[in-house]
Amino acid sequence: MSSVDSQQRVLSGMRPTGKLHLGHYHGVLKNWVKLQHEYECFFFVADWHALTTHYDDPSILERSVWDMVIDWLAAGVNPGSATLFLQSKVPEHAELHLLLSMITPLGWLERVPTYKDQQEKLKEKDLATYGFLGYPLLQSADILLYRAGMVPVGADQVAHVEITREVARRFNYVFGREPGFEENAEAAIKKMGKKAAKLYSTLRKRYTEEGDGEALATAQALLKEQQNITLGDKERLMGYLEGGGKVILPEPQALLTPESKMPGLDGGKMSKSYGNTISLREEPSEVERKIRTMRTDPARVRRDDPGNPDNCPVWQLHEVYSEDDVKDWVQKGCRNAGIGCIDCKGPIIDAVKAELIPIQERAKQYEANPDLVKSIIQEGSEKAREAARDTMEDVRHAMGLAYR
Repeated sequence: MSSVDSQQRVLSGMRPTGKLHLGHYHGVLKNWVKLQHEYECFFFVADWHALTTHYDDPSILERSVWDMVIDWLAAGVNPGSATLFLQSKVPEHAELHLLLSMITPLGWLERVPTYKDQQEKLKEKDLATYGFLGYPLLQSADILLYRAGMVPVGADQVAHVEITREVARRFNYVFGREPGFEENAEAAIKKMGKKAAKLYSTLRKRYTEEGDGEALATAQALLKEQQNITLGDKERLMGYLEGGGKVILPEPQALLTPESKMPGLDGGKMSKSYGNTISLREEPSEVERKIRTMRTDPARVRRDDPGNPDNCPVWQLHEVYSEDDVKDWVQKGCRNAGIGCIDCKGPIIDAVKAELIPIQERAKQYEANPDLVKSIIQEGSEKAREAARDTMEDVRHAMGLAYR
């Protein structure tokens, strides 16, 4: 069993889409910067995932990878605090994906909500491929390979974590039930010492007979603290708690991320495909031009027409960037025509420019030193591969593939 504390390990990735924008920053990167100081974090470039929908045009993939990594670093994701790596540099992702595919029912993949949604949205692409059908399982492999207990996702991605939990549960049930499992588990309990053994048994009974989730969590914490038993016995007793086999692949939990409130320039979701973005490396003059030309409340045809901030995309930006006194100024000034739309946009222009200055300064340093960026990813990929090898050693052993 790995000595990894799954509940302290976070795994998250992004498809390489090139240079990132403020939507990425407020929706993902600011959260990563926070998490890297609270957990053991693995952040990866999901380049294989990019091929599930863009397999027919890989020409821009490499440039997109490095542009995205530069923006990660510029936004404050720190290779000294988190492991940054490239999915395709760790072939164990593909191996675990293959092995998990042997036990994953086809229906599980077909019922993932985004499967049909994406087919509808991307009708112009031929997505009748196994790669597209199987990408949720590749995501599961990404997570389980690092025994990550926490996966930061938005509400629309919780289904992907849930299928990962089901796959892990099935794997542990099929391959964790060693001959004489219950006898070995009972023998391991006795090794804990009389007091700890009695507490473990009491907590296990409360969970299995009454469904007491708090008892389960307490028992799991008790096992982690035990010094009298081997790692193998800890693994065995973790599985015995829930009535299954040994926990070889821990079930992850969805770590819901705060919903990004960063709107696009048209008031909708900020997205490159909508052409409504401000990139993290946008020139200051272009930031000003884009915000100055944003549409506003259609009721304000003339300067002296009163408006309603609730009908104006610029107000959504004030909710992200402005302090209460500025918001009050906007609300009153707009509704009584005391300020014009250009006046209203001024504080936003200043706030966005100020936010981007340190990001752009760091980006320029990394742009000027591409070898440093590549070495960060190379070192991170090597570290990630060490963790992946540990997991695959246990997986191969459990599946009878650890030939001597």
